[in-house]
Amino acid sequence: MNRYVMSRLLQLIPILLGITFLTFALMQIPADDAVDILYQQSGTVSEEIKAAKRAELGLDQPFLVQYGRWLEGVVTGDMGRSYISGKLVFETFIEKLPATVELMLVSIALTIFVAMPLGVIAAVNQNRPVDIIIRTLSFVGNSMPNFFAGLLLIYFLALKLNLLPIMGGDWRAVIMPALTLTLSMGAKYTRQLRAVVLEELEKPYVTGARSRGVDEFTILTRSVLPSTLVVIITLLALSMGSLLGGTAIVETIFMWDGVGKLAVDAILTRDYPLIQAYVVWMSLIYVAVNLSADLLYHRLDPRVREVE
Repeated sequence: MNRYVMSRLLQLIPILLGITFLTFALMQIPADDAVDILYQQSGTVSEEIKAAKRAELGLDQPFLVQYGRWLEGVVTGDMGRSYISGKLVFETFIEKLPATVELMLVSIALTIFVAMPLGVIAAVNQNRPVDIIIRTLSFVGNSMPNFFAGLLLIYFLALKLNLLPIMGGDWRAVIMPALTLTLSMGAKYTRQLRAVVLEELEKPYVTGARSRGVDEFTILTRSVLPSTLVVIITLLALSMGSLLGGTAIVETIFMWDGVGKLAVDAILTRDYPLIQAYVVWMSLIYVAVNLSADLLYHRLDPRVREVE
């Protein structure tokens, strides 16, 4: 197991290098840079002032030199300062992370609360009206883009019914962005759970339990549902990875001050250190979450064996 963990961690090094290099290269494509945007609203600024600012930030250096300096800083624990705010990048991320974690936890809790019973109910009532209704709703939820779902929730829950705030204020502000994410995630979870439960219900051990007179509720709770843990863990791992990375569209729509909105703002202002920090964060999150899921597979499902 230790060898498996170490091999997965070592795989992170070339992945991070490749992703950060490509991201750094793509940021050189736009004609304007952080200095142009920084002085955009200051009226006419001489090219000498801009050139001095670029020299101060190191933007006048060749691409490989800029990337090498950034990489050296990351290795030594210094991710630099924001070009726009001047604050340390690491501190900025730490400030925004709690909001993203809160949104992630609420969204996943709502998704599990909604999707698990719906998936089981749909499977148990296969091809009956309740199953058709649940499948139709999950299809609609899965097809609806997050930005459209968010706008619908704003229109009905905030503007028409005045039930929830659109942004800020109190603890209720997290409900609408969480609901927006739950619509799409819940639809995926419901469809996957329905398929897995149906597959388990057709297996011989279920037929044998029924022939012995075991009731359906006991079969579901003690045999079928534990067998779906691997699928649930996979879905949770993928969801946690994307949510911890920040859901940029949803956070921007609801002005939720998390990592996703931070990344969008950094891209718009060409704030390269923040963008690179976000890329590193996303890579670390996905590797860590997927590694944790793999380790849980080995513990929960004896059929899964690690390859030494």
